[in-house]
Parts: sequence; C-alpha cells; structure tokens
Amino acid sequence: QVQLVESGGGSVQAGDSLRLSCVASGRTFSNYAMGWFRQAPGKEREFVAGIISWSGGSTSYADSVKGRVTVSRDNAKNTVYLQMNSLKPEDTAVYYCAADKYPHGSSRLPGTKYWGKGTLVTVSS
Repeated sequence: QVQLVESGGGSVQAGDSLRLSCVASGRTFSNYAMGWFRQAPGKEREFVAGIISWSGGSTSYADSVKGRVTVSRDNAKNTVYLQMNSLKPEDTAVYYCAADKYPHGSSRLPGTKYWGKGTLVTVSS
C-alpha cells in the first residue's frame, strides 16, 4: 500500500523559508513522477512543483512559485523535498505531496495520483 507522509510545515513570516519533506513507502518511486500541490482556503487544489528522475531528470513549476521554490528528490530515501524561499502570505495553504500511480509520467503529474494527508503552511505579513 502506497503511503506518502509530509512534514516541515509551520507558521512563518513573509520573506522566510521552509523546507517540506515527503517520505514515500509501499513501492520503489524512482520511475514515478512526484511533486507538490497546495490548496488555499476556499480555493481548488493547484499544482506547485513536480520532478522526474529518468531521461536526465526534469522539474516543473507553477508560474506563481517559479524562482522561489525548488523541488528535489532522493530516490535512495524515497523522499521528495520542496524548498520554499521568499514566502508570501498568498503561499498560505495546505501542501500535499503527490506521486503518480503509473510510471514515466509528466513532471506536472496530470494523471492519477496518490496523495499524502497534507501539511499546513501559514505565512503572515
């Protein structure tokens, strides 16, 4: 059974940094896209960043976070990270880790996914 467990959320001030981690279990993830989505209060869940590690590797980012966020993964640890810098109040959301259900998908994870339970990030001005 696939499980994704996020950690690293918290309450910070605007301009601060946070690093989210997601540990995956239940299978080997090296051939599966992994990434992060977020859902702010009253809004739909949206893509934040994704990463694949085959064919030289590739990352994708939402325009709203590009330049402030870095996604990375450690396949040996079945872990994906989200380094967030220069945080803004509009980054406040529950952040969800996601892993593609099927191998060799897009780094934007458009298909069927497994989800973690989420970790809350609150950015105050």
